[in-house]
Amino acid sequence: MASLCLDTADGRRSAWVRNWTLWKYFQSYFPVKLVKTHDLSPKCNYIIVSHPHGVLSFGAFVNFATEATGFSRIFPSITPFLATLEGIFWIPIVREYVMSMGICPVSEMALKHKLTQKGSGNAVIVVVGGASEALLCRPGVSTLYLKNHKGFVKLALKTGAYLVPSYTFGENEVFNQETFREGTWLRFFQKNFQKIGKAILGLNFCTFHGRGLTRGSWGFLPFNHPITTIVGEPLPIPKINDPDKETVTKYFELYISALRKLFDQYKVEYGFSETQELTII
Repeated sequence: MASLCLDTADGRRSAWVRNWTLWKYFQSYFPVKLVKTHDLSPKCNYIIVSHPHGVLSFGAFVNFATEATGFSRIFPSITPFLATLEGIFWIPIVREYVMSMGICPVSEMALKHKLTQKGSGNAVIVVVGGASEALLCRPGVSTLYLKNHKGFVKLALKTGAYLVPSYTFGENEVFNQETFREGTWLRFFQKNFQKIGKAILGLNFCTFHGRGLTRGSWGFLPFNHPITTIVGEPLPIPKINDPDKETVTKYFELYISALRKLFDQYKVEYGFSETQELTII
């Protein structure tokens, strides 16, 4: 396990794969956009925290695992590493493919390696809401599953990496989720399907749909709704080898405050009303 984590942590990044023309077509379908609000200094390391998870996290993938939106141009001298499920790296061929895009396991060992053993100018991107948050993602909803996910703050304190809030507007609009009425066979199937997925793979499966091959039809293609990721201001974090709970909570609250500020600043511009609030559970 340790050797796998270190191997995947070092990675086999390929600029050629990250610049495939395919990704540009994928980006233009929605389209996906990356917006910088502050510079990221190459003298520091960063944990970019991505919200919301959405159903498939298209914004995080396109913006940080490819060059389709020009990450290297927008954030020069910063190397991004999008973190995802460790189980993917046990699959032959798939493992090599995702590593070539700079994707790494979302394990403490792998992330800590990126932030402490590879110099400065590195940014790991963590979609902290995970599969639990995916179940909350519906059009018009801005609910994050975050209060019990403080591990990213503890990692920042252990490594001294700056925390960077980011919010992807439009991520929840590309699919519709279905919750069937209690007492129906569809609801019975849905609940048991989710239980099996949780027990076997550790995943929460959601029931969703998008559009078909023709506009207005039903299918599993995502709706081509604009997706815009706003990367906020870096929050300086002190390096503490063994932070206590009070310190973790303190910087977690500071992070939440910065995230709310970012959301409120851009929500009207990207589709929400002035009265829309960011809900954190």
